[in-house]
Amino acid sequence: MKKLALSALLAATLVSASDYNYEISPMVGYAFPSDGQELKDHGVYGAEMQYNGFESAIKPELSLLYSNPDFKNGPGDTDIFRSALNGVYNLQKSNNITPFVKMGLGYETMSDHQYDNHNSLFADAGVGVKIALAEQIALKLEAIDMVKFNHFNWDNNVLLLAGLNFAFGEKAQPAAPIVAAVAAPVVAAVVAPAVKPVPVAAPKDSDKDGIFDEKDQCPSSPAGFAVDAKGCNIDSDKDIVLDPADKCPNTPAGFKVDADGCPIKATLHLNFATNSNKIDAEGNAKVSAFANFMKDSTAYKASIVGHTDSTASDKYNQQLSEKRADMVKAMLVEQGVAADRLSASGKGESTPVASNKTKEGRAENRRIEVELTH
Repeated sequence: MKKLALSALLAATLVSASDYNYEISPMVGYAFPSDGQELKDHGVYGAEMQYNGFESAIKPELSLLYSNPDFKNGPGDTDIFRSALNGVYNLQKSNNITPFVKMGLGYETMSDHQYDNHNSLFADAGVGVKIALAEQIALKLEAIDMVKFNHFNWDNNVLLLAGLNFAFGEKAQPAAPIVAAVAAPVVAAVVAPAVKPVPVAAPKDSDKDGIFDEKDQCPSSPAGFAVDAKGCNIDSDKDIVLDPADKCPNTPAGFKVDADGCPIKATLHLNFATNSNKIDAEGNAKVSAFANFMKDSTAYKASIVGHTDSTASDKYNQQLSEKRADMVKAMLVEQGVAADRLSASGKGESTPVASNKTKEGRAENRRIEVELTH
């Protein structure tokens, strides 16, 4: 049984030894011509293309080579073009090194036929190795002997070549061979006791927020509210009040909010002495507090409205109420509130909040009121 399995494994390995249909190898090297050709040793350049798609141990290869050697004893040089069709046979691969041998026929053309050099057929034979550098790239080294019958003489060209071999066009892999099982003789039937499966507890999500307890860092999050990846409630409107406690969950940006997540509104109410737009220490503190509120709640704009009592003429009182409003606006701008968020106007004595017939009533009417808008 072991031998049969080993044979099947070996067969599968041999089938998968060549995984790509095509190989192309840019090559460079050096040629050593025989003496009868009167050519100097010279460089060689070209490419080799191999096809692995045939189900055959010998793979076809097309070789195209060019060189331009000088003549040994005369002026000038000659262009040599060689093309050959070879059969390549790969030997046993070892440690990413694949040796190979090849043989074939080719044709050589020469641009200058001095010293009885002529265009001719040649036979070639060679040996080489491919050293894997990556899955589809290998270093290719070759030694080739080209033999031609040149004007009643046998001439040799020995080539030493090196290049990079690129493989591509992955082949479909054949199915692994099916190995028939051989029944062994039955010695004794041994019945093992049945193993009961150990029940696996289903993961729990106690607070029903879609995050299982083992990963939930906030396992008691109130139901019905969005949570983050840790299972904790989020602050959807970014007002620093988490959604479960936020009674105004869609507060726009730019509003300072209270503990319930709702925009805070502020009032500024100032009173003045008769015939005056000066603000006392208590009034200064109120203006500073209102300036801080406006800087925290950038979405608000403020309309500052001045009022007076009925002392003096209507015209005078209108001008006085405007001066009071302008004074408060200037103080707010000085403390950092943008001027384009503020407007100032006066209503004179036209809108009293108390009777102008009493001292106390007139004091209430000499005032500043602020209306917030957004």
